[in-house]
Amino acid sequence: MSLPAHLRYSEEHEWIEDRDELVRIGITQHAADALGDIVYVQLPEVGAKIEAGQACGELESTKSVSDLFAPVTGEVVALNASVVDDPALLNAEPFGDGWLLEVRPTSTGSLLTAEQYAELIAE
Repeated sequence: MSLPAHLRYSEEHEWIEDRDELVRIGITQHAADALGDIVYVQLPEVGAKIEAGQACGELESTKSVSDLFAPVTGEVVALNASVVDDPALLNAEPFGDGWLLEVRPTSTGSLLTAEQYAELIAE
């Protein structure tokens, strides 16, 4: 599995991409594979405040329900409606069209480089 080097990763298997004053958040291919077929996505509302390390949504698959953890603290400014309408995008393109939300961050949690994340999931 190749990990985009320009992204940063959380130990809870989320990624963030810096986009000027915002960050885009999604889940990793490793998380999508572990969950199996994702059938439902519940995200915070635009305007909601999220806190790094805290649950901010849920992903439901045919196997289980898993919390989505915020990798940053900040305000939600956009949601990916395509993923809510078609959760299978998370399995098909977790690093592309399967992004989840955009946040105006005030701080970040503990984040890993692609190399560090690769070591984490190899254990």
